[in-house]
Amino acid sequence: MSAGQAGLSCELVAAMTSDGIKLHGAWHPASAQPSVNIDAVLLLHGTGSNFYSSSLWHGLIPRFAEAGLPALAVNTRGHDLATAVSALGQRRLIGAAYEQIDECRHDVRAWLDWLAVRGMSRVALLGHSMGGLKAIYSQACDPHPQVTCVVAVSAPRLVYSAFVASPHGALFQSDLSRAEALVAAGRPETLIEVTFPIPYTITASGYIDKYGREERYDLLKHAPRLKVPMLCTFGQRELRGAAFAGMPERWEELAQTGKPITVEVIADGDHVYTGCHSELAARIVRWLKRR
Repeated sequence: MSAGQAGLSCELVAAMTSDGIKLHGAWHPASAQPSVNIDAVLLLHGTGSNFYSSSLWHGLIPRFAEAGLPALAVNTRGHDLATAVSALGQRRLIGAAYEQIDECRHDVRAWLDWLAVRGMSRVALLGHSMGGLKAIYSQACDPHPQVTCVVAVSAPRLVYSAFVASPHGALFQSDLSRAEALVAAGRPETLIEVTFPIPYTITASGYIDKYGREERYDLLKHAPRLKVPMLCTFGQRELRGAAFAGMPERWEELAQTGKPITVEVIADGDHVYTGCHSELAARIVRWLKRR
């Protein structure tokens, strides 16, 4: 089936998670002979995005295809803002407004199993933004034998203490206090408008899950459990944000303890690498060639 993404041909596909959620994606075959020892790259979108509208995927997929690297761009249950689905016979709302990050393990495993059934035994798991966090978290908590490396593109570090200390700390504390009050009142699924770290709508329990005091998704706590090499990339211009400030240095410090971590910072890059897709793709492919 032909799709508009980057003018490339793709096949629309679907996978079912172990808890009964059907997810969709697109398989983009390579357009050249392989130049890397990887069977496929699995692409995980960021908060509220999806497999077909990411400007970053539009920039990266054609360049991966030219390097002989097939790409599977997929939805996780955090796609878009809100979607009604049927899961094991029950109506359920999913999307960025309703997700609990820990559940991403089911989504990632479903797609990796999809690739495994099709003979893809060496998979690079690549996530952007929240997708990068999910790539690291899922393989730290539920490693899949097909994953040979992880590429975390601008994965945020969700750390309560850093958010409080940021210039927007008062806004963050206001949002978190509203969420905590609703949960305490027995209304965890109430939707609230938040402003930090990004403005969007989310349930009170979801906001606490992602950004709460427990710092459940601090990547520096989970990354040491990874058993495969990891590439972490950042755009130079995004490093002023509270979720990214100092992160290249922190990853470098972890690498110095013997962890197989490589860090790349793209000059002039923003969070979606506007104008830098070729450079980002080249660095990813060059790193993959060493795997």
